[in-house]
Amino acid sequence: MKLQDPEYKSKIKTAAFDLRFLLERGYRKKSAVNFVANRYLLNMMQRNHLVRTVFSRKESIKRREKLIDIHQVGGRTLFVDGYNVLITVESIYKDRRSIVACDDGVLRDVNAVFGKYRINKWTEAALNHIISILKPYKPYCVKFIYDSPVSRSGELAKLTNKIIRGYEIKGCAFTSRNTDFELVKLSNEVDGIVATSDSAVMDKVEKILDLPSKLCELESKI
Repeated sequence: MKLQDPEYKSKIKTAAFDLRFLLERGYRKKSAVNFVANRYLLNMMQRNHLVRTVFSRKESIKRREKLIDIHQVGGRTLFVDGYNVLITVESIYKDRRSIVACDDGVLRDVNAVFGKYRINKWTEAALNHIISILKPYKPYCVKFIYDSPVSRSGELAKLTNKIIRGYEIKGCAFTSRNTDFELVKLSNEVDGIVATSDSAVMDKVEKILDLPSKLCELESKI
């Protein structure tokens, strides 16, 4: 069953309604997802879809309040959650049907790719698009952070640095064993902005930029 199949969409819509009902009544998300997924016999992709897209109203409102317009990056330091943003942007070009608007206001890829990510034929093009979108808004500095435990993360950081230099903007890319911690710590130290859709990071930073949403917006105008 594929993401765009009527049966898939109908089942997810019904399951999401029930999950929101439980979350609004204080159920822990893991338990609530398991209950709903078992009730509707959801497969792993469908479970992941719920986990990544459905949140309580309280969570969603708090995160939406942190979302900023891309114009606000001017003169500010932007920290990019490397794999998080890159995987979503690549998915826009590979299969936009896997990109879903979530309750908390951001776009996410419902496929579980992160730990299995590999540099591929879309990687360089996606990085070019990300950086080219940012350049006109003149951020003070752009810093990409990649998770070092992921295979070839160092190579990806080198490729990103090469592309950054090509656009002649101030910035760099590096790896970290704990990207979430680095994003929160560094952004709070300099009152920076974080480009991410990672819910754990979104809850701990002050300003969030949804780069994939901006990319989709620009693509729709072409």
